[in-house]
Amino acid sequence: MTMTRFQAVIFDWAGTTVDYGSCAPARVFIEVFRVRGIDITEPEARGPMGLAKREHIAAIANVPRVAEIWRDTFGHLPTDADVQAIYDDFLPLQKETLANNSDVIPGVPEAIAECRRWGLKIGSTTGYTRELMQVVAPIAARGGYSPDVIVCSDDVLAGRPAPWMNFRVAEQLGVYPMTSVLVVDDTPVGITAGLNACATTVAITQTGNAIGLSPAEIAALPVGDLDSRLATIGQQFCKAGAHHVLRCVADLPRFLNQLEPDRGSRKE
Repeated sequence: MTMTRFQAVIFDWAGTTVDYGSCAPARVFIEVFRVRGIDITEPEARGPMGLAKREHIAAIANVPRVAEIWRDTFGHLPTDADVQAIYDDFLPLQKETLANNSDVIPGVPEAIAECRRWGLKIGSTTGYTRELMQVVAPIAARGGYSPDVIVCSDDVLAGRPAPWMNFRVAEQLGVYPMTSVLVVDDTPVGITAGLNACATTVAITQTGNAIGLSPAEIAALPVGDLDSRLATIGQQFCKAGAHHVLRCVADLPRFLNQLEPDRGSRKE
C-alpha cells in the first residue's frame, strides 16, 4: 500500500534516529579545540550542528569569541590550514567516540516499521562522512534501524543547507516529486536543507541537538522545565521554517495518522 500524500521519509542520524541528545559530535568538537588550548562552550560546539563536519569546525573557529582567543593564542586568526588540521584530528577521535555513542533512540525501530507498513520508503542523510557512518550504521542495524539509503556529506558537492543530499536520497529511492517527501531533522540547518529541496519538513526537539540532553538528563528535569524548553525550541524551529514540530521520531506515526486519518483503516 502506498500513501496518497507521501512516498518517502528522509531521516537525519545523530539526535534524530541515533545518539539521543546528539552528544557524540558535541563532545569531540569541544575536545579538538581544547587540546589546542581553546576552550569552547557547549553552545558554541552545538551551534553549527547539521553541517558537514569540516564546515562545522570552520564555523566554530569563526565565532568571534573563539577567533579572538585563537588570535591571542597563536598570533593570527584561524586559517583554512588550521581548520584542516583540526578536522584531521577530529575524524579519528569522532570515530572512536561513535563506537560508544550511536545507540538507536527508543521508539525509532517501531516508528520505521509502521512507516514501511504504510508503503513509505526510508532514506537518511548525515553530516558524518562515509567513513564515520561505517561505524554508526552497523550499530544502528543491531539496534533495529536500517534505512534503505544512506547519503553522507562527502557523497555530494556540498552538505546542508544545500539540498543535494536530499535529492540524492530521493534519486536512489526512486521517488519524486520532492513534495511527496518528508525530511525529519533535529537541526535548523537540516530543516533549511529540506526546505531547499521543496520537501515537507519535520523538526525533532526532545532527542536532538537543540536541547542536547541524554535520556537520564531529560528524566531528571522537572516536567514544567522540559515543556518550557521544548516550547522555546519548537518556536525556534518554526522561525526556521519547519512545517511541523515533534518531540521524537516515535511520534511520527501518530502525526502521519493526523495528516491522513483514514490511513489506519487501509490494509496492505
